[in-house]
Amino acid sequence: MPILVLLLIPLVASAASLLLRNLRRMEAAYLVSAAGSFAAAVWLAAQVLAKGVVEWAGGFFYADHLSALVALLTAFVYLAAAPYAVGYFRRDVEQEVFGNGQTGAKLRKYYALTPLFAFSMLLVAVSNNLGVLWIAVESTTLASIFLVTFYGRRTSLEAAWKYAILGGVGLSMALFGTVLTYYTAHQVLGGESLSVLNWSVLAGSAAHFDPTVMRLSFILVLLGFGTKAGLAPMHTWKPDAYSEAPAPVAALMATAVVNCALYALARFYVLTERCVGPAFVSQLLIIFGLLSIGIAVPFILIQRSYRRLLAYSSIDHGGIMALSLGFGGALGALGMLLHMTFHSVTKPLLFFCAGNAQQHTGNDALKKGPGGLLHSLPVSAPMFLLAALAVTGTPPFSMFQSEFTVLRAGFAAQRTAAVALFVAFVIAIFCGFFYHIANLVLGPPADLPRGEFSRWKTYPVIGLSLIVVVLGFWLPAPVYALVDGAARILAVQP
Repeated sequence: MPILVLLLIPLVASAASLLLRNLRRMEAAYLVSAAGSFAAAVWLAAQVLAKGVVEWAGGFFYADHLSALVALLTAFVYLAAAPYAVGYFRRDVEQEVFGNGQTGAKLRKYYALTPLFAFSMLLVAVSNNLGVLWIAVESTTLASIFLVTFYGRRTSLEAAWKYAILGGVGLSMALFGTVLTYYTAHQVLGGESLSVLNWSVLAGSAAHFDPTVMRLSFILVLLGFGTKAGLAPMHTWKPDAYSEAPAPVAALMATAVVNCALYALARFYVLTERCVGPAFVSQLLIIFGLLSIGIAVPFILIQRSYRRLLAYSSIDHGGIMALSLGFGGALGALGMLLHMTFHSVTKPLLFFCAGNAQQHTGNDALKKGPGGLLHSLPVSAPMFLLAALAVTGTPPFSMFQSEFTVLRAGFAAQRTAAVALFVAFVIAIFCGFFYHIANLVLGPPADLPRGEFSRWKTYPVIGLSLIVVVLGFWLPAPVYALVDGAARILAVQP
């Protein structure tokens, strides 16, 4: 039942938004769907903590600790973005962004597509069948492409086109990897049942699969889902898409979509590791992880747009999670999942503050745009600075703890050179990121009106800021139990 309810709520909200004509009712349906999805995700997590595994439809849909964690984080970001989106688009209406006669159609598009987007991501988390998992990841692309083009600018269309082409090529490779996994599994398990592609079935027999086929499968899956996660060198769609999409959509893409892509990759990681051993998969993940972190460094240092700055920060953090998984063992898996959890709370706060700043100033420029936001945005500006410190791993914020766990995992795996590069890259990113945000917030005052203008946009910023601070000192026991259980799934050897 929790899996069914989790999937049904956003689908019903999407259909309702298509049928409704009143804007306030569309907003209400959207808010209720976000709250309901989060409640269903909490219910699912509680069931998993109590029973270990929850199945539905004969095991076709399946939730263990890893599934429940990703579903909970997805639903949390969806919930946090919902009230913010209401205020964000009301401000767009006040500023006449949509033009004459387009407001209703534009907002119906958002309120219908975003629950569908959330449904796709939740489907990723609870799909036991790897074929359905691939379809769900592809569905996140189809739903979000139209949200990237939301404002209809030439640059928006260009960003969506790049996203569609690169995402399509990447997911085609992931499909080939899935087919190869089915091929080798069918040789071992036999039968024509669709359950042959169920991860829970494959995991028990992975040690007997053809090693050569699984190596090729993992390379294709890494390139495919790595493109979706924005790992370098498949990351080039991210800065354009994140800077053109509405701020609440960009927050979902930078956290929930990245989590879903890395979740899908992690499922194949377990199968491949059990078949060929840890050395092969670890080496690949460490290379792609370090490349992603390293390639973000120069673009963060010279960046001129704070929306694109956040995109390169997302590339960096995707690389950190891949690197931690590559280090392997219990610490590597724990570091990845802790980082995923803390990043899912901190990065939306950055995008919400950036959205408030962009709507207030009319641009997202770092060099030539209005600075001194502290004088005009008394809530969003200081929280922007706080979020910048948190996302760069400054102690005592929670991401310092997860990055320190990644370091411990690297030393435990005796990857000293990789750890040294990781530390150097992280220090450079901190310097560049904090320099840009500090200048934006603390610079000389600009001639701008003072005030936040919308409680709908201010309260999510305050709420997320409080959660970010609290997580630096305390992680709720049920959440840690999910993280720990998920880490055990990724760290278990055959």
